[in-house]
Parts: sequence; C-alpha cells; structure tokens
Amino acid sequence: MKNNVLVLGGTGKTGSRIVDRLEKMGHHVRIGSRSQNPSFDWDKPAGWPAVLEGMEKVYITFQPDLAVPGAKEAISALVKIAQEKGVQKLVLLSGKGEVEAQRCEQIVLNSGIAATILRASWFNQNFSESYFLEPIQQGVVALPNANSKAPYVDANDLADAAVEVLLNEGHEGQIYELTGPRLLSFEDIVKEIAIASKRKLQFIPISLQEYVGAMQEQGLPSDVIWLIEYLFSEVLDNKENQIITHDIEKLLGRKPIDFSDYAAKTAKTGIWNQTVVV
Repeated sequence: MKNNVLVLGGTGKTGSRIVDRLEKMGHHVRIGSRSQNPSFDWDKPAGWPAVLEGMEKVYITFQPDLAVPGAKEAISALVKIAQEKGVQKLVLLSGKGEVEAQRCEQIVLNSGIAATILRASWFNQNFSESYFLEPIQQGVVALPNANSKAPYVDANDLADAAVEVLLNEGHEGQIYELTGPRLLSFEDIVKEIAIASKRKLQFIPISLQEYVGAMQEQGLPSDVIWLIEYLFSEVLDNKENQIITHDIEKLLGRKPIDFSDYAAKTAKTGIWNQTVVV
C-alpha cells in the first residue's frame, strides 16, 4: 500500500534521507520546506494547513531544535492542525538528554494520533554536513567539553528507523532511543577522521566561554549561539545522553553503523580534504 507522507525538514540531514528512501519505495512524499510549493515555514503557521492537506503520515523535525523557546507552542499548533486534517500517524525526531524536547514529545504522544518518538544522540554527520565540518577542513578543531563522550548515531540509521516506524504498525506510543555502538569524545573523533582521511588534524580543548566568544567574533546569530551553548552545557554532559541503547537493533534487526565505518565511507568523498579559505 502506498502512503501519503509529509517529511518536515525534508531537505535536512535526516529528512532528505527519509525522502529518498520513501520515494524509492514508491510512496507519495511531500517535502516540508520553505523552498517547496506549498511552502512550510515554522515561522508562518498560516501556511501549515495547505502543507498537511491530504497527508496520512508526518515526520516532524523542528528547526533549529526542540529546546529553543517557542518550540512547544509550535509543536502544539502543528498537532492541532494534524488532528483537523485527519493525519493518522506522527513521528517526532527528538534529542536525548533534552528536558525541553521531552515536553514536546508528550504533546505529540498525547495528541490522540498514533505517534512514535525517535530520540537521537548527536549525529556522525555533524562532522561532514554541519557545523564541525569547516574546522576539520582547516586542520584545527577547537572544542569545549573535550572529555565528554557520546554514542554518536548515523543519520542513515535514523532514516531507516524512521521509515520503519512510519510505514509499519506496532510502534504507536513508543519512544526509541537511537545511538551508535560506542562512546566517543571529540578527541577520539578527530583521531578517527585523521586516520580515515590520511590528514594531520590537531585537536585543541578549550573552555565553553572561549568557544562562545569565537562564535560571537564570527558573527553567528545570537539564537544559534544560544543553542550551541545550551547543547554543550546542558545536553552533552547529561548522563542520559551517554547511555548506549540497542533500539536500532530492535527496529532494524542489525547493528548500528560504527563511527569508523562512517569515517571511512565519508573520507572517500573527499569532503574532509577540501581546502577552506578563511
């Protein structure tokens, strides 16, 4: 049976992979993005009903993060429209160790719509498709919380898990915590990337205050700085975020992708060897 699936954030790290998988399976997929028609913008709720029209299942990823002020209100408003439009299933991407995100989870789980939560650890792809890429390309990675370890999860594993819970029954009301198979510090990660890319990379541990100051000097928006500071100060050291689970095996019947396998595959693309002009 073919499904009508809305993938919010359908051009992002997880959403684009989910869209690709669902389209290859022959499902009708609508990408929720500002660049699409109808357009989906978290800051313009008047346009949401048109995007949800005719959709049976919805994958929700909130930008920039469920921890930011206003996320709870936005998720509540989205759920209300989903109820009005007869959506049959909701799947929410959440974050491990985020109290604010858990409040959003409860809104979705208590919506009266069949719902599943995918609570993910930090992604491997943060080092190839996000804010940690440029320092690696420059050869010097300076980050706070040097000794903190997390079970980084691969975005491809999350995409496979999302497709499973979107399309199949038996996951209603469940919260799955998705992690990789081992705990890694930033220094561990930089070493693995250096080996995989055959480059000399330097890791420099710095204080959170120094890191925030560097972001301010680069002119990053204040809300982005707030979020990154929150993630480093509240989430990375949270004990919940340092627990390795086996939910990927439970959902997919296979082991999660290890960071070393991700690094070896990513190194072949040459992304870490590209020169960055500072």
